[in-house]
Amino acid sequence: MKVQRMPVFLLVVLSLLSAPALAQSNRAGEFDYYVLSLSWSPTWCELKGDARRSPQCEETTDHGWVLHGLWPQHHRGFPAHCQTAARPPSRQMTDAMADIMGTPGLAWYQWKKHGACTGLSGPDYYALARQAYESVIRPPVFRKLSKPVKLPASVIEEAFLKANPGLEPDMLTITCREGRIQEARLCLSKDLTPVPCGRDVVRDCRMKDALFDPIR
Repeated sequence: MKVQRMPVFLLVVLSLLSAPALAQSNRAGEFDYYVLSLSWSPTWCELKGDARRSPQCEETTDHGWVLHGLWPQHHRGFPAHCQTAARPPSRQMTDAMADIMGTPGLAWYQWKKHGACTGLSGPDYYALARQAYESVIRPPVFRKLSKPVKLPASVIEEAFLKANPGLEPDMLTITCREGRIQEARLCLSKDLTPVPCGRDVVRDCRMKDALFDPIR
C-alpha cells in the first residue's frame, strides 16, 4: 500500500504556524488577558466536594460564587505551570484565600498552575485575584433560593449582566456540568477592565433546564 507523503512546503508552513504558539505558551508574564472563573459552590459540592468531605461544603461556610481562579489567557490557548523566579505565596497567605476560594488547597493549586504564569509574585497574584473577585457583583438573588430549581443557563448570564452594567454578553460565559450550572467566567484586561472573550473561552451552556442548587 502506497503511503502519501505530505508536501515539504506544507510541513514548513505548519511548523511556522505552530512555533509562535508554542514559544509563547508558557512564558511567565506573556499573555493577553485574564479569565476570572467563579464557581457555584453548591454545584461543586454536589459533584465532587461532598465525596471528598471538603471543608468548603460544610453548612457553616455559606459559600455561593467562589473564586475558582484568575487565569492568564492568550487569544488562543493559555499558559500553565510556567517557570518563574517570582516569590511564591506563603502558607499563611494561601490559607487566607480560603474565604473566597473555599480551601487553601485550591488557592495553592491556582498559584502553581496559573499564578506563576502572570509574572507576578505570589502575594501580588493573590491580591490581584481578590481584587478581581471583589470587582464583580455576584447577583444577590441567587442567595435567596431555598430549594433546587431548573432554569435556562441564560438566566444566570442575564443576572450577571444586570448586576454589572459594564459587562457585555461577549465578555461573559456560563458553563454547565452534568446538567448543572457550574461556573460564570468573565474576561478582564490586565488592569481588570471587562473585555471580549476569545473564541476558545466562550463555551456558553445552552441548557434550558439546568439544575441550580441553593446555598446550604
